[in-house]
Amino acid sequence: MTDCLFCKIAAGEIPTEMVASDDRFVGFRDIAAQAPTHIVVIPRAHVVSLNEVRDPNLIGGLMLFARSIAEQEGLAGPGYRVVINTNADGGQTVFHIHAHVLGGRIMGWPPG
Repeated sequence: MTDCLFCKIAAGEIPTEMVASDDRFVGFRDIAAQAPTHIVVIPRAHVVSLNEVRDPNLIGGLMLFARSIAEQEGLAGPGYRVVINTNADGGQTVFHIHAHVLGGRIMGWPPG
């Protein structure tokens, strides 16, 4: 998708602080971090939101990629949160499915 910010990041057309990438997924630091560590994880394939995911391997792979980033960032032991916002009322602002890996501090509850 040519208008999608995250598609452009995945294609290397927009510079970002990349922390991990492979043939299916990309992870980069969020420019509006909500925690000491805040990384956005996206599939390279464009899918609008969780509502549109049809491939369990995509969502499972996204979660495993998020976990590997959390491990790489030293968050696995102390703990971290993985969040997927879906549609406007759920807080989604970029309509390309993505997960937020948040850590480096104690996460409060309720989150919203």
